[in-house]
Amino acid sequence: MTALGLDFVDEQVEASVTRVLTAVEAQLLSNVTSADPLVTEAARHLLDAGGKRFRPLLVALGAQFGDPDAPQVVPAAVVIELTHLATLYHDDVMDEAPVRRGTPSANLRWTNSVAILVGDFLFARAADIAADLGTEAVRLQARTFARLVHGQIAETVGPRDGVDPVAHYLEVIAEKTGSLIATSLRFGGMFGGAPAEYTEALAGYGETIGMAFQLSDDLLDIASESVQSGKTPGTDLREGVPTLPVLYALAADDGDAASVRLREILAQGPVTDDALHAEALGLLRESPAMKRASETVRSYTEEARARLAPLPDGAPRRALESLCDFMADRTG
Repeated sequence: MTALGLDFVDEQVEASVTRVLTAVEAQLLSNVTSADPLVTEAARHLLDAGGKRFRPLLVALGAQFGDPDAPQVVPAAVVIELTHLATLYHDDVMDEAPVRRGTPSANLRWTNSVAILVGDFLFARAADIAADLGTEAVRLQARTFARLVHGQIAETVGPRDGVDPVAHYLEVIAEKTGSLIATSLRFGGMFGGAPAEYTEALAGYGETIGMAFQLSDDLLDIASESVQSGKTPGTDLREGVPTLPVLYALAADDGDAASVRLREILAQGPVTDDALHAEALGLLRESPAMKRASETVRSYTEEARARLAPLPDGAPRRALESLCDFMADRTG
C-alpha cells in the first residue's frame, strides 16, 4: 500500500506503475533544466524536495485500462506533474508560505517575483510537452489550467453576496483540486488507448475522489496528531482558513452551549491566541459540524466508487476502489 492509501492489489500492476513513475522522475529532471542556472536551481527546488507524485500515479493507473506501456503515458504524466508543481510556486506566493515540503519555500529563498516566474516557466514546459501529445492534450491542459485559476480567484475573493459559503468552498475545491486529478486520470485513459467510456468514467472518478482527497485533509488538520498529518493540528484554524468543518459550524443553529461557544470563537476570524485555539480545536473535534463534514467526505468517496461502474473488474479498478476506502477511513 502506498503512503496515499492506495493498494495496488496485483504485483504486475504495481510493477507497471512503478516503471512509469521512475521514467516520469527522470523526465521531470530533464524538463526543469534551463540555460539559466538560477532558473534551473529554482525550478528544481520543489522537485528535489520530493512529493507524493499522486497525480502521475493516477495517470499510470488510468493507463492500466488500455496499454500502460504506450509511449505517450509518461510524457502525459510529466505534463500533469509540471502543471501541479507550477501551481505550488504560485500558491506559496499568494499564501506567503515560508515552508513547502519541509524546506524553505521558493518565494522565501529567492523572492516572490522569482517564484511567480518559475511557476510560469513550469507551465510553459508543460505546454511544450503537451504540444507533442497533440491538439487535444493542449486543449485539456489549457482548460484545466483555466479551472485552476478560476478556483484560485474564487478562493481569493471569497463568496459573493448571496452565495452560500459552503457551496462556494466546495466549488473552489472542485476547481483547484478536483480538476487536475480528473485530468490526470483522463490523460491516463486517453494516452493508454482505453475506450472512450472508460476514459470518461476515470475522469468522473478523478473529479470526485479529488474532492474527497482535499476535504479529508481539512478534517485531518483538526482531528489528527501532527505525526499523522505532517503539520501542527489546527493550522488552518490559526490562519483563519475557512475549511468545511468550520463553515458547517458557523452555519449551524445548534443551541447547546458547546456549539454556541464554538461559533463565538470562530466568528472572530483567525484564532491566534493559544488558549482560544486549544479550546476551539477541542470543541470542533466533538462538534456536530465535524461529524457532518466527515459524512460529506464519505459521500464523495461513495460517489467516486459509483463512477467506476463502467470499468471492467480487475486489479486496476480495485486499486482505485481502495483509494475510496482509504479516504473514507482516514477521517472516521
